[in-house]
Amino acid sequence: MQAGTTAGMLDGKEVAARVRDDLKRRVEGFSGKGCRAPGLAVILIGDNPASHLYVKNKVQACKKVGIESFLHQFPQAVAAEEVLASIERLNSDCSVDGILVQLPLPAHLPTERILDAVLPGKDVDGLHPVNMGLLACGKQGLRPCTPQGVIVLLEHYRVPFEGRHAVVIGRSNLVGKPVAFMLLEKNATVTICHSRSRELDAIARTADILVVAAGRPCMVRGSWIKPGAVVVDVGIHKRTIAEGPKAGESEVVGDVDFQEASRVASLITPVPGGVGPMTVAMLLSNTLTAYERHIAGK
Repeated sequence: MQAGTTAGMLDGKEVAARVRDDLKRRVEGFSGKGCRAPGLAVILIGDNPASHLYVKNKVQACKKVGIESFLHQFPQAVAAEEVLASIERLNSDCSVDGILVQLPLPAHLPTERILDAVLPGKDVDGLHPVNMGLLACGKQGLRPCTPQGVIVLLEHYRVPFEGRHAVVIGRSNLVGKPVAFMLLEKNATVTICHSRSRELDAIARTADILVVAAGRPCMVRGSWIKPGAVVVDVGIHKRTIAEGPKAGESEVVGDVDFQEASRVASLITPVPGGVGPMTVAMLLSNTLTAYERHIAGK
């Protein structure tokens, strides 16, 4: 990439809209045959404003493509047994194809136990150990939404994977590990690292494809980017601007310093508008996949 140029955008909003259009056509095809609508049950616990906003957006997205959503809302102090009983009922409900437990859960609840209670075939978040194991083995299963969204976004922009060096910063079960497996599946050479990796900046500079899911605002600087690399920023943070004409105002940033990185990378995701819309689109896609398997009796 020549000096003074700016990276192209990996526009998650545009690609997510295309995915939704395709999903809507597929849902309409089933309804035209007299089939019921796909069903997504959403479990929302507590008063976290961000969680309420995310659920609202997901419910609206379902409506746009013809997926019926069922919201099951619980107070902050709900007992784990009540949540588990609700999941058990939803597991048996033939009108429910997917079950989404909105994270994070209140601290007193056993997150892992609750997520594991969802049937693997209805685990549209792709976080059940069975689905994670299928991914690790390269077999079919419902896949984690954010990592799958990253792959679909890169595929849309025809980013080559085979033989390229992909570096993933972050090792969570939610993003880091699964996206590394998906990149391996595409025949990339993958390095997975994290905040405690030695010479992290030097490792990042070797990446043809850099996926950052570290959970630290603006951690990755422009000097960490290999010229011409493709940068996917999974992070999203709201912070207050400390100085300058906009001091005191809030801004949304990712794990990558966008201004610096966009002067070095060839393609980069904006924050917001990059990975976020793709995550919701993949949730809808997983719900339809689960529905198709249920309709087929698989």
